[in-house]
Amino acid sequence: MRADIQHGHPLARQQRQAWVLAAGLLSACVSLLVLGVCVGSTGFESLMNMQRDPQAMQIIAEIRLPRTVGALLAGALLGLAGAVSQGLFRNPLADPYLLGSASGASLGVALSMALFGLSPMATHWLARIGLTGAAFVGAVLAVMLTLLLAKGVQHTLRLLLAGVVVGVVLGALTSLTLLLTPEIMQAMQAFMLGSTGFVGWTACVIMAAVLCLTLLAAWMMSHVLDGLSLGEATAQSLGLRLPQMRMALVGVLALATGTAVAQTGLIAFVGLAAPHLVRAVVKTTHGKLMLLASLMGAVLLTTADILARWLTAPQELPVGVLTAVLGGGYLLWLMHRHTGRGPGL
Repeated sequence: MRADIQHGHPLARQQRQAWVLAAGLLSACVSLLVLGVCVGSTGFESLMNMQRDPQAMQIIAEIRLPRTVGALLAGALLGLAGAVSQGLFRNPLADPYLLGSASGASLGVALSMALFGLSPMATHWLARIGLTGAAFVGAVLAVMLTLLLAKGVQHTLRLLLAGVVVGVVLGALTSLTLLLTPEIMQAMQAFMLGSTGFVGWTACVIMAAVLCLTLLAAWMMSHVLDGLSLGEATAQSLGLRLPQMRMALVGVLALATGTAVAQTGLIAFVGLAAPHLVRAVVKTTHGKLMLLASLMGAVLLTTADILARWLTAPQELPVGVLTAVLGGGYLLWLMHRHTGRGPGL
């Protein structure tokens, strides 16, 4: 009994740490939501005049609030996708864009703009399918192409090389599309730099629905990631149906990434950093890790979005540029911290 208590105590402590971290991240999300409503090109004036100025009320309700909620949801999707990617490929450097999904989503959006942006049916088509559908289709096709070239996910190096090749090729096709249709260049530039400025309530509803679906699916399959963390042979000995589960997890990864990219553009490092930051605080199973990584991603992206609006106000920085700078600095610090401790992070 004493041995059980000794072995159970660290587990109970880890569970308490996970709950404390979850509570802290939820509190941070609420605080950032309030702060995001206050920050904008007009400063606090819109918030102070909200009750007696209809225009100020419209700014809060139709611009700042959906933008902040959208940043929270997009960050949560990227954090979830990062946790799934790192668990699925057993690689702490895996991010949501590893399989070329970002390049595929970008190509899907560019093609949809080029084919339907100038058509009289554009509004009707976009209303029915939307950029989310185009980005999701592009992301799924890119992932399938990567898996086809890599002949599965058993060989990490081959998968990485296939992802790089697919990303380069699809990126080149996106550039070619922009050259052939220069009128969409400005819209695609905002998309490729990443921005939450165009997120409305419709996008928030879409992202919230996809987040609930993917988070539930990933949580139900979290035992597969726990098994894979022990090695593929061990996972197979546990009776896990790895081929089917892998495909389902790749579908979750593609859907979460494609939805976030479609609504906010290419935002780097959030999906990579969120699981790392969670694991730096608490060691837990993938079921809790994916929930905590989603909350951490929401906090990271919303913080970056608020800074992007505030640092050069009334102008604003592309949030994707800011996350790239901060994320790159974080990785450099992480590499410096682990210098001399081994080849990996």
